[in-house]
Amino acid sequence: EVRRLAELLRIATMRREAGLKTVQVSLHLVFQGGAGTGKTTVARLFGRLYKSLGLLATDRVVEVTREDLVSGYVGQTASKTSEVINGALDGVLFLDEAYGLVRPGSQGDFGPEAVVELLKRMEDDRDRLAVIAAGYPHEMTEFLASNSGFRSRFGETIHFEDYGPAELVQIFEKFARD
Repeated sequence: EVRRLAELLRIATMRREAGLKTVQVSLHLVFQGGAGTGKTTVARLFGRLYKSLGLLATDRVVEVTREDLVSGYVGQTASKTSEVINGALDGVLFLDEAYGLVRPGSQGDFGPEAVVELLKRMEDDRDRLAVIAAGYPHEMTEFLASNSGFRSRFGETIHFEDYGPAELVQIFEKFARD
């Protein structure tokens, strides 16, 4: 999936540089997978990829969670979220456990305010910002369904498989050797 997406982006860049028509490719991605499957590592690789293709000015990846975006008081969440996004401009905003922004049944929660600001900035700053939202598969499916704007903003969903027992043994053996 990553190679396919990288090639699609590379070809779009080459076509644009040659003055040919290109399809607008969204830099925003969804990563679905369990803990420890490499989502954060791959997000950092996408930062380097986007910079190397000239799609973003830096390879910086700003890693955030709900706590970095949501305030405890009315009216402060949008400005807090906007401030965090400003710090990620020209790079990647990696939103780990993104589903934490939309907690079903939570009355008085300010997560939806962060979502509205995030959606607006994903569109307004799409040439300067890539948002990668990550989390467990079931929860991320619910996250994407929580707002009609999410599906259209995120270009691709990449699934990260859990490691099996044999793979975990190989990882352990590599750590032991290193």
